[in-house]
Amino acid sequence: MELKFKVSGRIARPVEDVFEAVADPAKLSAYFTTGGAVGRLETGATVQWDFADFPGAFPVEVVEVEPNRRIVLRWQANDGPPKDGQATAAAAYMTTVTFTFEPLDDGRTLVTIEESGWRETPTGLKAAFGNCQGWSQMLAALKVWVEHGINLREGFYV
Repeated sequence: MELKFKVSGRIARPVEDVFEAVADPAKLSAYFTTGGAVGRLETGATVQWDFADFPGAFPVEVVEVEPNRRIVLRWQANDGPPKDGQATAAAAYMTTVTFTFEPLDDGRTLVTIEESGWRETPTGLKAAFGNCQGWSQMLAALKVWVEHGINLREGFYV
């Protein structure tokens, strides 16, 4: 069984506004990356994201960006420390995150986030469930920030 998930939400703003709220590091830092984001999401870039609940900035590889349509990222799986007998390099691996932005007829934007690539292990399953929760929270935070200027994550984790 392949470990993957998909979450979606509708944001009551035009697709251009919603896309920019994810691609622009200053905007992303205002509601999601509680420790800050460095670097615009552009094809081929490696940016840095930092979260108060997972201290320490870490790299995010930007695989592909289609403005106002799609962003594909790769980052290290949060699958726990290497197991006894495994080399660190062999234990580390990446997952793929895909954002799609679909303009709706009523002026809203449907945002879908998919993530895949975890190992089919108990720790991979736990990491996938954790990230599913995190991306669901990101969609809620994105909606409230873009529509009302409120940062839901401020003080939520620390």
